[in-house]
Amino acid sequence: MLIILKPLYCFAQNQISLLENAGVPVGDLLVQRGYGIFDYLRVANNKPLFIEAHLDRLFNSAKIMRLNIAQSKDDLKKIVAELIEKNNIPFSGIRLIIAGGNAPDGYTISVPHLIIIQQPLDAPPTQISTKGIQLVSYFYQRQLAEVKTTDYLMAIHLQAWMKSVGGDDILYYNNDSVSECPRSNIFMVSQDNTIITPANNMLKGITRKNIIAVAEANGLKLEQRDISLNEMKKAKEVFISSSTKRIIPVSGLDEQKFSLEGTKSISAQIFNHLLALES
Repeated sequence: MLIILKPLYCFAQNQISLLENAGVPVGDLLVQRGYGIFDYLRVANNKPLFIEAHLDRLFNSAKIMRLNIAQSKDDLKKIVAELIEKNNIPFSGIRLIIAGGNAPDGYTISVPHLIIIQQPLDAPPTQISTKGIQLVSYFYQRQLAEVKTTDYLMAIHLQAWMKSVGGDDILYYNNDSVSECPRSNIFMVSQDNTIITPANNMLKGITRKNIIAVAEANGLKLEQRDISLNEMKKAKEVFISSSTKRIIPVSGLDEQKFSLEGTKSISAQIFNHLLALES
């Protein structure tokens, strides 16, 4: 993990200021009720990756949550660029938070607060992992699944249980259809090399979007549809995707183990295509 000793700047209360001096009003709905949204993008060599797609998703989340963002997308790009210049952390993450606003009654949506934080982040590896991770399934459906909210209550609550049963991450499922991991999208590769990912009841990640695009551009078969937990356990390959990880292979799901094909796998092909998008 990168350690930054110099003071960091953020955007809060409509101005750029030192992170140590920033805060959220205690009357804000984010504090009082956990009502807020965010988006998170990776910075590589001081370049914000796929910022347009992240801002599109942020504004879509805001629309669904009835939060009116005062700034335009161009305004946000300028603020992000200024923070990147002032902080000078070549490899980092940018978190854009829209808090519900100061509510005198602690319940009514008010004028939202915009907070933008830049944090150091190790650059992900340039080769796909050969180890893989162990997933454990859990019956749960996030509310407003298409929105990137600040609500990670269940995911954090389950961490102790997950570790106690030997898991590295959790796979949510509901009505026998898998949906997502708390911070990642899920994909499987069938025995006939078709890439399959859930179509509903999950947050559509930016890396997921890029995977779909590069698969179609390179003639790889891809389907977006419901996947039962049993079908996923019969997969040839399983992998997760996110902005910070790109792709990580899954070595096991509950009691089922998967062989990792290494550089010959479909997931490795997709990984290399994603890497090319960042250059």
